[in-house]
Amino acid sequence: MAVYAIGSNGSGQLGISHKEDVSVPKPVLFHPEQPSSRIVKVAAGGNHTLLLTESGSLYWSGDPASGACGLSPFPNVPVFLEARLSKEEPVGEVALVAATWEASVIVTKDEQGRRTKVFSLGIGQKGELGLGELIVRTPSATRVKDFPPAGTEVVDLSACMGHVVAVLDNGDVYGWGNCRKSQVGEPGAVIYSPRKFEGIDFKVVRAVCAKESTCLFGEPESGNLRVLGSDKWGLTSDAPLTAIPWKDVGASWGNFYILGIDGSLKAWGRDDHGQLPPPNLPPIDKIAIGSEHVVAISSEGDVLSWGWGEHGNCGPRVENNDVKGRWNVIASSKHIPPESKIDNIGAGCATSWISITSS
Repeated sequence: MAVYAIGSNGSGQLGISHKEDVSVPKPVLFHPEQPSSRIVKVAAGGNHTLLLTESGSLYWSGDPASGACGLSPFPNVPVFLEARLSKEEPVGEVALVAATWEASVIVTKDEQGRRTKVFSLGIGQKGELGLGELIVRTPSATRVKDFPPAGTEVVDLSACMGHVVAVLDNGDVYGWGNCRKSQVGEPGAVIYSPRKFEGIDFKVVRAVCAKESTCLFGEPESGNLRVLGSDKWGLTSDAPLTAIPWKDVGASWGNFYILGIDGSLKAWGRDDHGQLPPPNLPPIDKIAIGSEHVVAISSEGDVLSWGWGEHGNCGPRVENNDVKGRWNVIASSKHIPPESKIDNIGAGCATSWISITSS
């Protein structure tokens, strides 16, 4: 397995041994050795990146000063290290991960293999940690009290700059953080510990977070969706009445995206940097949504990117720092050895990630 990265790197968050932005994919370095299983999720804060492996290990690179990367045993070397999350006992196998600007939230499995333990670490001046009003900083993974409720488990976890949303297996949804725009429902407020969304009349299975809004989705074939929060960029008023049957969903700071099971990509919201899908987009297999850009794998095996590309995160070819009304091919399965395949992609705050596995 190999991981490649491009984009913003001023804090070493790409893990490529230096702190310069790059627009051509560079191999990510791990110390002391590569993970033994594939990368299944990339979560990115303002200046840190977390990589979650299939076996439940978590790796970090970037600026550890906030504590969002855990207990930092090394000086800030720009390579990926396995996260040391707690001084005491190990927190367990990590199942889900999300990041706000200066914090990280993880869900780990209990002894029965259920996703029942929620921890947060880093800085959360406005409730992002979910640990109550008194804890605004912790470099050690600290468990969120009395959550999820007994008998439930967390099936989806999402975050943006300042708020976090967790979906439970019974269809209930909870959120916390800076939710003054009612992105977790009324009343809008800074919420210091998990609060249940009220008035949702369908079973939620996924949630995605924009900067000041949240989009909830029901079962992929149900058509159910609901947007809460600010209507900036038309996020609530331009939302479709029903969702197309989908295989994935995502959000940038100012957009929501729905990847249809037919390979089409629907989106609404901000388009000043070309964030919306360009015309004539080929059928898409996978999406990863960054702060203001999109990374996608086409059914042909090309990795495409478009949107705001100031830091090289959409590849080297930009106009006024944007890739607008078109896309760049930032990697292609046609250009890697035949026994290899592009396995996964990720996108963060002006960063893009490509994972390649060999058979």
